Amino acid sequence: MAAPMTAAAVLEASRGKRAALAIALIAALVGLPLWWKTTETYRAALPYSDISQLGLLRLQLTVPIEVVFSKGTLSAEQQRRIPASDVQQKETVLNTHTTFNSRYEFRFRRTTFEEDDLLSLPSLAEADEALQQQIRGIQGSLSLFIIPETSPLFPKGVSVYIGKHRRSLIKLTLDPSLGTEEIRNTLYSKLERVIQTMSFTEEAITAALSDKISTDRFNKDDFENSRRAFKSSLGYEITFTLLNPDPKSHDLNWSISSASEQYIQPFLDKLQPVANFSVDSQILYYAILGVNPRFVKETSSYILNAHNLPHVINPVEARLGSSAASLYPVLNFLLYVPEYFHSPLYIHDKDGKRVTSNAFHSPRWGGIMVYNVDYGNPNDLKFPVHVDIDMVKVMEVFLTQLRLLLGISKVYVSESYQMENPGNDGLTDWELDKLLWTRAVENIATVTTTLTSLAQLLDQIGNIVINDNVASEVYNSVSSVQIALSELEAGRLENAFKASKEAITSSEKAFFDPSLLHLLYFPDDQKFAVYIPLFLPMAVPILLSLVKIAKEYRLSKKEPNKTD
Repeated sequence: MAAPMTAAAVLEASRGKRAALAIALIAALVGLPLWWKTTETYRAALPYSDISQLGLLRLQLTVPIEVVFSKGTLSAEQQRRIPASDVQQKETVLNTHTTFNSRYEFRFRRTTFEEDDLLSLPSLAEADEALQQQIRGIQGSLSLFIIPETSPLFPKGVSVYIGKHRRSLIKLTLDPSLGTEEIRNTLYSKLERVIQTMSFTEEAITAALSDKISTDRFNKDDFENSRRAFKSSLGYEITFTLLNPDPKSHDLNWSISSASEQYIQPFLDKLQPVANFSVDSQILYYAILGVNPRFVKETSSYILNAHNLPHVINPVEARLGSSAASLYPVLNFLLYVPEYFHSPLYIHDKDGKRVTSNAFHSPRWGGIMVYNVDYGNPNDLKFPVHVDIDMVKVMEVFLTQLRLLLGISKVYVSESYQMENPGNDGLTDWELDKLLWTRAVENIATVTTTLTSLAQLLDQIGNIVINDNVASEVYNSVSSVQIALSELEAGRLENAFKASKEAITSSEKAFFDPSLLHLLYFPDDQKFAVYIPLFLPMAVPILLSLVKIAKEYRLSKKEPNKTD
């Protein structure tokens, strides 16, 4: 039988038990919460419900349209029948998550005496410019003037004039016997084609939403057009390159700086609300095409067929080097002067016909123009031949390609339409509005996709830090895209586009924030592998002491109480 413990031993054992319990309590009440707090992942709150609502995109695009009847187009009775305002709208359902509603808000009025005087000017262009001085429409709006058919303002065979601004003059006289509904149908059938020409179309908005819908919604032409233009961006870099593959034969002189300032810069100034543009130029020597042109004996010329054109770009692009260090998309425009022994060189289309401009463009890349040199009499040739490049001819081609690559498509109208040339600006006001409509919608679609993807990513990976900067950018993006949607609904295109640009800027800053890199964080099993060797040696003695104390306590309860 074991000897009874002395008082000193009992006191020491009691102290040990109290120390073990104190250490365990400190570890449980202080150590664990402190460790949990100092190692937890900080995740700022995000507007997940708002982002989820943006996933169901419901757009309403409102176009304010003012219809102005000039003297002689309406009888007194018809003037009383026509309402002061009216609304026409059409909903387009692309899929279960994406729809848009085209809403046209008409406002009808009579011309003023001053406007009647301006409509008596000698030409349509003069009348349009004079009316522009009187009335400057807001971005996204249209002003349609109805002119009587007896007016001498229209040339023979012309019934619709579309000017450089947001105004159209339409020749139409309504029959006095028509009722209110007949007047309405006749008027809208005449105006519909004009509105489709000067404002957005269903096909253009569908193309802007292409990332959110399947390609089955497009016909072949619409799909190609949507893939030709560059995606919406905050900036673009334009590079003009002169390719001289045979410097021993050619001494080329191109005044690209002055030509760009005269022909390209006014166009870019007009596009200032859309994006920022930078322009540079370079000359590459001994840069040859990647294919050998075919010689045609009948015409004593060389040709490049349509199927060879895709192979032309890759060898040249390797030497450009402009896109490597660029933050924005690069639009490349190349002027190629063929070697003397490959001159003249012509480009043929898919039907085997010579391309008039002798140029072609590659979707979302740029364009190439072949410039043939007139060598004159071969007996009088002295190499290198000095060549002053006709920059007017070159810039006309490059400006046309630039318009296509930015999504400004050529409008095809009937012979009864007369469209005013945009002039030195290279872009009319209503063409700019059409571009802003599509860019605003494209920006909104991109933002909603980005925010939805970001929310899903952060929800799936719970140990990624969401710092306050990321949360702030997400909140700013959600707020801006909501403002853009409301401004589009109110018909304020300029404000809507600005808000969409702010939304896409904030969403990209949040999505590409360096703190969201997945490789910066460890999975939970790796965390246990790190912490177990650290805490296990300290935890084992504490746990064993607690187990021993628990056993002794149970044994003491079982022993009978002894009295002296």
